[in-house]
Amino acid sequence: MKKRGVNIRCINYIKLCNGLKQAPRAWFSRIEAYFISEGFQKCPNEQTLFTKRSSAGKILIVSIYMDNLIYTSNDEDMISGFKNSMMKVFDMTDLGRMRFFLGIEVLQKSNGIFICQMRYATEVLKRFGMFDSKPVSSPIVPGFKMSRDDDGVAVNMTNFKQMVGSLMYLTATRPDIMFNVSLISRYMAKPTELHLQVTKRILRYLKGTTNYGILYKKGREEELLVFTDSDYAGDIDDRKSTSGYVFLLSSGVISWLSKKQPIVTLLTTKVEFVAATACACQAIWMKRVLKKLSHEQKGCTTIMCDNSSTIKLSRIKLCTEGANTLMCDFIS
Repeated sequence: MKKRGVNIRCINYIKLCNGLKQAPRAWFSRIEAYFISEGFQKCPNEQTLFTKRSSAGKILIVSIYMDNLIYTSNDEDMISGFKNSMMKVFDMTDLGRMRFFLGIEVLQKSNGIFICQMRYATEVLKRFGMFDSKPVSSPIVPGFKMSRDDDGVAVNMTNFKQMVGSLMYLTATRPDIMFNVSLISRYMAKPTELHLQVTKRILRYLKGTTNYGILYKKGREEELLVFTDSDYAGDIDDRKSTSGYVFLLSSGVISWLSKKQPIVTLLTTKVEFVAATACACQAIWMKRVLKKLSHEQKGCTTIMCDNSSTIKLSRIKLCTEGANTLMCDFIS
């Protein structure tokens, strides 16, 4: 092949190589075909989750993240059989009992399972020179409202994005900083000294709480508890609100969200309704996944909301123009 007098050599790949854009899809197709051939069923609501049941009612659960697999079962024979089968087909290394996965520390104790990111949090503090900082009791000053700060002193955008990105990864086990990290992430396009100081305060909060995490207690009732709330017109730049929800199972948090709503609402009822709708969608997905994992939730799941008007609106069909608009936008 020639281009402007320069010889260009082309290589025809017979097999896919790591780094090519087609490689992840090819790998997943390969591992998925293997699981199906071994009698696994893929969860229709979570594409990387596979389950296998024995004739005795035992279950084997496998979750995939790229080329990392975690698996668990209530039957030792199913675990050993799966491990031996995988090692015959794939070049696999068994790391034993899970203690560390994708930056998350897993401590399996007698009273339950505790997950945290203590090591990663310490690395983040050292990376950004905040390891020797003075701890604070809250990630943000109570009542503080952040804005674009157009007249503020600009700071290094790359460094600010790295700080926010590192904090975003910490929210995998730290729902207590979710709202604050979501807040500072809105200003990555033009960060100023004000935004940097708010971000550093979150790091100072982490300094005193590196050992924080989530404990899933053994023997607790496995009923799904759901709570939702909103921050009415919390963004003083565009007056949009923030939706938030949290799901608990076995006394531990399993899903949480803090996200700015895409619309501007005029009433607190509408704000709470939008947040509750997002929470309801997540609840439906969560119940379907739990059912696949043999933890079916009996009956309806109650969503805890502190707005009486929103609760009434969800129970009855109102014929007002505003109610009809909400129903069409967020229910239909």
